[in-house]
Amino acid sequence: MKNLIICLCLFFCVKNYAQEVESLVKKAKVFQEELNKEFANKKESPLSEKARKKFTSLDFFAIDTTFIVVADFVRTPYEAPFKMQTTTDRESVYVKYGELHFDLKGKKCQLNVYQSQRLVTDPKYKDYLFVPFTDLTNGEETYGGGRYLDLSIPKSTKMVVDFNQAYNPYCAYSSKYSCPIPPAENNLPLPIMAGVKKPANTPH
Repeated sequence: MKNLIICLCLFFCVKNYAQEVESLVKKAKVFQEELNKEFANKKESPLSEKARKKFTSLDFFAIDTTFIVVADFVRTPYEAPFKMQTTTDRESVYVKYGELHFDLKGKKCQLNVYQSQRLVTDPKYKDYLFVPFTDLTNGEETYGGGRYLDLSIPKSTKMVVDFNQAYNPYCAYSSKYSCPIPPAENNLPLPIMAGVKKPANTPH
């Protein structure tokens, strides 16, 4: 009887894990579909009209669940607003909202999470958090200026971070945009082979 209970527990644990993985993969696929729709949309696309008309899909790494981590979220209150450097003379004002601590591919990693002081006044973005980062793929497989992640304010001290949803700043597609440059402290010490790859042709 005891062995049966153990077997049943293991069965349900494996089943729940498989369902969770399936759900995360589905979310990553939805992210890719939505991003492709944005780039194909005349009103939203950062592409030139000529490039947009030829557009079929962004180049993504294959979805890899090993690049989905559960990070410890540490809130950092009382941080002073600062001007984050951009690719132009424009400076965006952010506040460091917290830190993410996690292990990835055997490396201990940390990413700072930021809150835009311009967007925080918009009810639509009241929970929006911004994570610009660089890694060892930049300039090779991915855009040299780093990539971004969009997150929401967590309700606990844990946060799921899915690098399959890492995307390029608009500056990777057109020099007419002004994009935040990831701060040096958000450089990850490993290659993040997930998310959007660099465009075939970049403006820089």
